[in-house]
Amino acid sequence: SMAPIPILRVTVGRVLPFVICQRLVTSIVRFMKPVKDRATWLISRLDHYGCCEGKIGGTITSRSGTKFSCFQLQAPEHLPINRSFVKPLGGIGMLIKVASLCGFVTQIFINAGCSSEESERIARHLASANLTGHDSHGVIRVPRYVSWLKSGNLCAGQSLTVITETDVLAVVDGNRGFGQSIGEQAVQLGIDKSLNTGISIIALRHSGHLGRIGDWAEMAVEAGLISIHFVNVAGSLLVAPFGGVSRRMSTNPVTIGVPIGKSEPLILDFATSRVAEGKVLVAATGGKPLPPDSLITGDGQPTGDPKALYGDADPARTNDIRSGNGAIRAMGEHKGSGLALICEMLAGALTGGGCAGPDKPYILNGMLSIYINPNHLDIDRSFLQEAQDYIKFFKDSKPAEPGIDVLVPGDLERKRRADRTENGIQLPDDVWSAIVDTAREVGVVDFDIPTSNQ
Repeated sequence: SMAPIPILRVTVGRVLPFVICQRLVTSIVRFMKPVKDRATWLISRLDHYGCCEGKIGGTITSRSGTKFSCFQLQAPEHLPINRSFVKPLGGIGMLIKVASLCGFVTQIFINAGCSSEESERIARHLASANLTGHDSHGVIRVPRYVSWLKSGNLCAGQSLTVITETDVLAVVDGNRGFGQSIGEQAVQLGIDKSLNTGISIIALRHSGHLGRIGDWAEMAVEAGLISIHFVNVAGSLLVAPFGGVSRRMSTNPVTIGVPIGKSEPLILDFATSRVAEGKVLVAATGGKPLPPDSLITGDGQPTGDPKALYGDADPARTNDIRSGNGAIRAMGEHKGSGLALICEMLAGALTGGGCAGPDKPYILNGMLSIYINPNHLDIDRSFLQEAQDYIKFFKDSKPAEPGIDVLVPGDLERKRRADRTENGIQLPDDVWSAIVDTAREVGVVDFDIPTSNQ
């Protein structure tokens, strides 16, 4: 009883004779993998070959009962076909299951020159950020990572170099390796030391983008440890200090993880700016809009327009071009600005990785991490019960808005992870298109590019 669903936008090119279309469809079906819903798969797959909206007559009904309009194939004037011309109608973006997304991103980085192990690790961490709702640190980063790899800002297959080390501390260099690899190594080093001595401090310098820092706190709490992380970004100027409009620092996250026995841990993970730069990127590429006072223009006016940071550049396709005359604002006015400054001191100056500034040749993270084994401090074994009792007392506060629960850090991320794991990850059109274009640039063939609902 429902009208057929139009799923593809018209693109330019010449229309192929329908007999050729039938042969092409036959060739697709012959090699396609078994799927639950052949009709849905086939219709969505045609867009790799320049499919356009053009009624042939009748409908295709999927096994689930959904009706799809029959479409006419339309070849572009020349090959290869650019998928950026072919998008779902209505700007709904791409809905994809996490396993398919991880497999696709893994293949991109394998083709870009990373080992299969490192590629899988990068994909897993990026997709994890999307699952928790931190899309700013998710697969939207793929084009930028590949660009950095090509330019030498990032290096594949790197391991930590220990600069100095004792039983409780270490200064380590990430050698411009991928943060997803370097971060795991540095955190594991801190975990091992803290489990042995009760406390450890790891000063990490020259790491590639470390991604969602909450991942590293989660890794520590899985080992039963409290962890505190201060992060800076040498070579990245995004945020204006309180009272200023000129960019002087990056978004400098602070993250704290606290294990609570068998209860869910506390994971406090926030940028010291009003929004992370990735959230400005998400807003600029068709995702969730920014709050209206997130940025500041060059003449000192609060705004939510990403152009204040990026200008007229397309941030999904022009990496590291931020030609706007404004900046991101610090969170909490002077408080966030001061905390960001401390991140520069601890994660930049103290680690040896350097503070943010215009004279840095690479965009790299520094991170100072402190790991605490609560068993070494909890002499009377009261920590767990006291923590659980207080969290219950905290969450039992009367809600400001009826029906909206009071949450603790980590609750929202766990809820989002459960939902997106079951229902898939939604990516805006421009984000998905940029990832697909990047995949093609490194040689991933169209047949290996996922389609909606896979």
